[in-house]
Amino acid sequence: MPYSIMLDAGHGGINPGAVYNGRQEKDDALNLVLAVGEILQNNGIDVEYTRTTDVYQTPFEKAQIANEAGVDFFVSIHRNSFPEDNVVSGVESLVYDLSGVKLEMAENINAQLETVGFVNLGVKARPNLIVLRRTQMPAVLVEAGFINSDIDNQLFDANFDAIAQAIANGILETLVEFPETLETRYSVQVGAFRNQNYARNLQEELMEMDFPARIERGEGFSRVRVGQFRTLDEATRMEQRLKRAGYQTVIVT
Repeated sequence: MPYSIMLDAGHGGINPGAVYNGRQEKDDALNLVLAVGEILQNNGIDVEYTRTTDVYQTPFEKAQIANEAGVDFFVSIHRNSFPEDNVVSGVESLVYDLSGVKLEMAENINAQLETVGFVNLGVKARPNLIVLRRTQMPAVLVEAGFINSDIDNQLFDANFDAIAQAIANGILETLVEFPETLETRYSVQVGAFRNQNYARNLQEELMEMDFPARIERGEGFSRVRVGQFRTLDEATRMEQRLKRAGYQTVIVT
């Protein structure tokens, strides 16, 4: 079975993202996402998109699109910005925390982009970003250079195809290194109810606390589960968070 990935072009529609000399982040992000997606599809990856046109979606909507699609990975592409123009340049990637296959993918993408000519600013944890904390699969947000850096913009325009290839290569390299991570998925179960209303109430309560909760139905029960993790360590960390919040939990596959 081929791997599947949701590609997200940052911002869109009424939200242009960062703007510099008339250049809009939403346009660069969409162009790059479509180019990366084509390369991945040519390499046998099932690719889906949060958007392929200039439309606006909230970060929560983007995460929900990915969760409902049940993809294996989520990669969001943006352009960075700094309060002062032409002060900072380079690429960085963001993840929920510095662990697991998402970290490996982020590091691989950054390393590939460095070969194109970007300064590698590393991988940073950003647990407050909705598209990283509400997605139920490994998620990476790539900042493909600073939009208010003339150096980065020149590199972006002159090497666009190579940049798209570099991001795709970083993703593909990760899939080769971690084929086993997609065989077993772990979730943390917080409750199982015969009454669907009880399950929905618990799901809403968890989501208000920024836990990526969902309901799975079967055998007469509505089971409330959090996350889909590729490693037991990741599931254990989520279980510990839920226990600290006062919930009874069990890890399931």
